[in-house]
Amino acid sequence: MSALFEPITLRQLTIPNRLWMAPMCQYSAAPEGPEQGAPNDWHFQHLAARAVGGTGLIITEAAAVSPEGRISPYDLGLWNDTQVAAFRRITDFIKAQGSVAGIQIAHAGRKASTERTWVDRGAPIAPGEGYGWRPVAPSAVAFDGKSTEPAELSVAEIKEIVEQFAATARRALDAGFQVAEIHGAHGYLINEFLSPFTNRRTDEYGGSYENRVRFALEVVDAVRAVWPEDLPLFFRISATDWLTENPEDGREGWTADETVRFAAELKAHGVDLLDTSTGGNAPDAKIEAVPNYQVPFAARVKKETGLPVGAVGLITEAQQAEKIVADGEADAVLLGRELLRSPYFAQQAARELGADPHVAQQYHRA
Repeated sequence: MSALFEPITLRQLTIPNRLWMAPMCQYSAAPEGPEQGAPNDWHFQHLAARAVGGTGLIITEAAAVSPEGRISPYDLGLWNDTQVAAFRRITDFIKAQGSVAGIQIAHAGRKASTERTWVDRGAPIAPGEGYGWRPVAPSAVAFDGKSTEPAELSVAEIKEIVEQFAATARRALDAGFQVAEIHGAHGYLINEFLSPFTNRRTDEYGGSYENRVRFALEVVDAVRAVWPEDLPLFFRISATDWLTENPEDGREGWTADETVRFAAELKAHGVDLLDTSTGGNAPDAKIEAVPNYQVPFAARVKKETGLPVGAVGLITEAQQAEKIVADGEADAVLLGRELLRSPYFAQQAARELGADPHVAQQYHRA
């Protein structure tokens, strides 16, 4: 029996295999009007095809908790009922194929208000230009020399964003999702609070480790309070900024040691799986991206805390994914670009590994 194609149960939810789809922004939603932030036919076919292809868990791209929380004006959101109804069409189809529907809920922080990746390489959109707005962040530190300096959040505004995460989680449940993932990685708002590289605050949300994790834990608690006890909650993290642990870089960032410490706290606060990535907070961090380069971070969290983990990053082959799960380095693997290239990767991997591929009845004659 293939380890990759064994079911996994988290709380009361059973996911049919351990080969999952990572969240990937499509930059294809309406930027204004009544359909702003709502998934459309592009998102339907994008997510539905991977479910038909046998992927066990389909996680949507980051759905913003507010219009200002989008990475780009063309991103998805979940702050109104129109978006709920549009998502429900997708979740109904995913579940009908035997897959599980998950959603990543997010706030982009200082990395908000950018173009689509294929337009000027995702360049920042200045406030007042096009659909641009001024981003917000824990501290008034721009992402790079081209980006708008964000407005520093007040404590009252921080509390409001915590409530927005909870409200989005409620809507996600109404929309039919069975897994909620809080986006705390890749230099977006929660990651910005966690890291001393981006968090320069001197109040209760900055400075010490305990203060820097405060916002993230408040979000987790608020979401867990409205998310059903029988359904799992994930947290996506950048396990390192690739700064402190680089002897050639004197800047201080979020570290792997802090990730392990934080993972134990997340587990105590009701998080069921840590989706373990790295980087994204410092645009010039030195990262040697090779196959499996992020897997050791996931493996360490699993070994030292017992919290289930997902592994991501340059996982492109069936045997490679199988070994990660079979060796106990992760409980599941999440594929990104490989699933863009090959929507039916899960079926192909199942055949290669001697497992039974999930095939829709309509396609059995093939």
